[in-house]
Amino acid sequence: MAKKYNLLIVDDEEPLRLILEAELSESEEFNIDTAEDGGQAINKIQQNVYDLILLDIRMPRVSGTEVLKFVQEYSPTTQVIILTNYADVKTAIETIKMGAYDFLAKPYDIDELFNTIHRAIERRQLFIDNKLMKSELTRKGGTSELIGQSPSFIKLIDSATRFAQSESFILIQGASGTGKELIASLIHRRSARNNRPFVAVNCAALSDTLLESELFGHEKGAFTNAYSSKEGLVEVANGGTLFLDEVGDISPAIQPKLLRFLETGEFRRVGGTNLLSVDVRVVSATNKDLREEVRLSRFREDLLYRLNVITLQVPPLKERQEDIPVLADYFLARKSKPSHPKKLSDDALAMLLAYDWPGNVRELEHVLEGAMLLSTGDIIKPVDLSIHQHHPNVATVETDTAGDDRIASTSLEEMEKVHIERVLLQHGYNRARTADALGISKKTLYLKIKRYGLRIDD
Repeated sequence: MAKKYNLLIVDDEEPLRLILEAELSESEEFNIDTAEDGGQAINKIQQNVYDLILLDIRMPRVSGTEVLKFVQEYSPTTQVIILTNYADVKTAIETIKMGAYDFLAKPYDIDELFNTIHRAIERRQLFIDNKLMKSELTRKGGTSELIGQSPSFIKLIDSATRFAQSESFILIQGASGTGKELIASLIHRRSARNNRPFVAVNCAALSDTLLESELFGHEKGAFTNAYSSKEGLVEVANGGTLFLDEVGDISPAIQPKLLRFLETGEFRRVGGTNLLSVDVRVVSATNKDLREEVRLSRFREDLLYRLNVITLQVPPLKERQEDIPVLADYFLARKSKPSHPKKLSDDALAMLLAYDWPGNVRELEHVLEGAMLLSTGDIIKPVDLSIHQHHPNVATVETDTAGDDRIASTSLEEMEKVHIERVLLQHGYNRARTADALGISKKTLYLKIKRYGLRIDD
């Protein structure tokens, strides 16, 4: 069953408040809370995370407008629907300009009310998705699909799907580049929380102060440049899944705060005194041996036990050889131009199968991306593959006709330089024909020639 949405009804007229509560309670979509005035509403907003607020505009002491201003500052993802009399429609329109989602005039039609509520919830989800997407675009790239057919991979997917149905915390262990976040995303999609946010946090990429603020939020003035309050990602993930990537890199200073949150669901924003509570399912991942980290006193033992109620081990690519051809076909199809699909030669595929892939699936993707850039035809050959030649299972690649020695960890810029130089050679250093073959303008080619210091005489 999908997770319920948290809804707060704020109205000083008890009969209307009770009617609303009774009508909405008939739906199994909502956890309903009520407040009889604006002051009580603000107190509850400081203690709970609401998806939606139905807010009366005319109330004694603290008006609905003041409550709306507080929500916009304190919990901007929470959607507000204004409840008003026909006489206050002008004021209600002003609240839309202030950030309220919509308004409904009393007496309201119940079907219209439900439709407006559902639209407001969709708007909140779009707001969150947009916020998380911007974060993701700066945080990571790569494939977003789980590809594989090896027995160990199929077993992993089956286990992840089965455990997704529980509410238990899950720890995903595996080397870098094996796709731990994709497994976490699968768990979320197959869980009862799949209608709520999936929020990923890279714990290794943030300092202690930034990580605490990112997770739990902060109050205005909590530290330098904290010009406004900010929701933490645990609030954004409320009802959904919080994915803690590289959890083994969290410092001992933050570990006790994380442990308390995992045990109680409660937290305080940085600089705040109010205790907030959320309902999130935590999935974490690490490329470290956390038991060894515990032995070395770098990771709390009680935190480890809290995180790994269920443990999933993602196998490295070298143990999934059957998946290499499938993954290679996927990456080539995904990155090739539809009019010029690239394929691996038998020798190139054999070279991929002989390599042990210390960087796992991520390394395979990057190697193939570089090979597509370096190859001059539709067939990718061994000479186009920039992989670590020193590995004993990989045959040394001979220097090709352009004098291009492949070295480990070749950058994309180096690959582009080699590719342009090769195409220039093929076309007798004629810039017009070379630009046409590369699919770029002559001006762009000239700039790249200058940038890389290549031969420019025709």
